[in-house]
Amino acid sequence: MIRHTLHSGVCLTVTLAAMAAPVLAEPLTVSNWDGYMAADAIDTFNAATGNEAELVLHATNEEIMGKLIASKGAGYDVVFVSSPFAEVLHNLGLAEELDHDKIPNIANLYTEATELPHDPGNVFSLPYAWGTTGLCYRSDLVAEPTSWYDLLEPTETVSGKTTMLATDRWLLAAGQLALGYSVNETDPDKMAEVRDLLIKAKGTLLAYDDTTFYAKLVSGEAELVQAWDGWCNYGIGENADITYMIPTEGSDLWVDTMVILKASEHKDAAYAFVNYILDAENHRWAAENILYKVPNKAAMDGVDPALIETYPNMGMAPADMLKFEQLRDVGAAQRDYSRLVSEIKAN
Repeated sequence: MIRHTLHSGVCLTVTLAAMAAPVLAEPLTVSNWDGYMAADAIDTFNAATGNEAELVLHATNEEIMGKLIASKGAGYDVVFVSSPFAEVLHNLGLAEELDHDKIPNIANLYTEATELPHDPGNVFSLPYAWGTTGLCYRSDLVAEPTSWYDLLEPTETVSGKTTMLATDRWLLAAGQLALGYSVNETDPDKMAEVRDLLIKAKGTLLAYDDTTFYAKLVSGEAELVQAWDGWCNYGIGENADITYMIPTEGSDLWVDTMVILKASEHKDAAYAFVNYILDAENHRWAAENILYKVPNKAAMDGVDPALIETYPNMGMAPADMLKFEQLRDVGAAQRDYSRLVSEIKAN
């Protein structure tokens, strides 16, 4: 998933008492999306542990996965990827099987965050952020939507003022959910229906947009868009008439994770890093600055209630999120997904 740049210059506070025992200084390469953790996170981690970590950026899951598969994980220690891609790393034998004794802050996670379908028991991944995908809209300009069809078959007054996510899995999910299918559906006949529905919807769109749709809502150029919940919050922060809702047909459950690479030559430092992120104070930074829910109960318990009042989707209970189907690795069908999306965008 593409990420937003930082919303705040707030620095990250390291809680030394919550850190794992000091380790010998090691170099460490962490790959993450831009702005997905505090700007000084690497520096404060290094200061606390004596390590020499560095951050490298990736723009998309697909970009970092290409590098990891080509190198068999060599050159990287910890990577942030969405859960279907963490699952691929595990299936390819590239993800470390985690020693929970080296991650004491795993105790901060919600119980539900240890039972995620892609990795029950957190065998190879640790959840960093999670949420839903739904409709973000200008409540002062359009009637409250109820269904994915409000986006896919908009009224004449809304047509031309809608956007959909460009990324394969989420674009297809809108059609899959509207038709009552799994967000991991692979049946060719059903996916042909999804393709046809989305080709028809394309004629009503303003744009496919993963990064500026909330700004289009703020300006009024768009009135109804498909959105990740946290990104809708960016719009809400600028215009209180912007609202987020989950259609009656449901949402996917998306999860972004941290994975330690099996090829890492700096495992102790890698464990220290993920444990550092799971510290309540450190992990809370993501909720308060990126405006995404984090699967860390200790962190969310400390979030200012006024923030949740402003951004109601941040208060969604983990048990309610887990009612939605998680995006999973669909194996060889991913090629079919990519082909269908190419067909949709070409028509």
